[in-house]
Amino acid sequence: MLSERRLQVLRAIVQDYVGTEEPVGSKALTERHNLGVSPATVRNDMAALEDEGFIAQPHTSAGRIPTDKGYRLFVDKLAGVKPMSAPERRAIQNFLDGAVDLDDVVARTVRLLAQLTRQVAVVQYPSLTRSTVRHVELLSLAPARVMLVLITDTGRVEQRMVDCPAPFGESSLADLRARLNSRVAGRRFTDVPQLVEDLPDAFEVEDRGTVSTVLSTLLETLVEENEERLMIGGTANLTRFGHDFPLTIRPVLEALEEQVVLLKLLGEAKDSGMTVRIGHEIAHEGLNSTSVVSVGYGSGGEAVAKLGVVGPTRMDYPGTMGAVRAVARYVGQILAES
Repeated sequence: MLSERRLQVLRAIVQDYVGTEEPVGSKALTERHNLGVSPATVRNDMAALEDEGFIAQPHTSAGRIPTDKGYRLFVDKLAGVKPMSAPERRAIQNFLDGAVDLDDVVARTVRLLAQLTRQVAVVQYPSLTRSTVRHVELLSLAPARVMLVLITDTGRVEQRMVDCPAPFGESSLADLRARLNSRVAGRRFTDVPQLVEDLPDAFEVEDRGTVSTVLSTLLETLVEENEERLMIGGTANLTRFGHDFPLTIRPVLEALEEQVVLLKLLGEAKDSGMTVRIGHEIAHEGLNSTSVVSVGYGSGGEAVAKLGVVGPTRMDYPGTMGAVRAVARYVGQILAES
């Protein structure tokens, strides 16, 4: 275990390195921070921190910089989440309140996160598997053609065309709409298949084929594999951190183009708490020089998706964590009210 004083020295090194982009020396530390000990003691503490792998010396005669292990300890023990100021909170709320639909909410959230943190922002769309049905609308487009509209509790809207095996009258369609909503409205998507399996039996024999076709389309919509959608923004922000990436920024950009990689980075939505992955903790080799801060968002206290940011390990962790958490909270409020 590190002593409290050495933890203080590590905190000061991280703060100075993040702020100045320059390796930190003992003289600068004693001048800038009220550590209450002599420069010689600080040098001894820095030597001990280096021996234990929390800081490293990038060049001979240079100061020290934090390692992944040092950042990890900083985040776990030393970095409180920096609260957003009242003007910042108002700006977040005003910006997100103007959204007109779910796509707009996600697009605004990505833009806002990228601007607040000056990192790459990633926002996952609410997953259908963790959503509930708000309403199913059925619209007649032709005697044997129906539009199915599925609306979720998170504001997601899915539309499908259904070609029926036989003409289906308006009264039958209204009957199906009413019966369907009485069974599935307010229920989890995962429960829907068993809730509707015997529904065709409630209709005349000649209508059962059409009812089954509509239900098949509904169930296909619920389980479509492409439901995990993401939006990403702010990749240009990485160009400001060119010297934070050992050789080139290209592996980072290539990794960010892969949706599967990004979904793994954000993690499972059920793990709704704040997650910080640093450097080599990230399994993808192209992202070993980055850190990821993510958190779940949703309505009613349950996460339906994740959002977060990707940036260099030399990151303002308290500020980034505060921004990510604040934005997630507002997005959850918007979904709850939509």
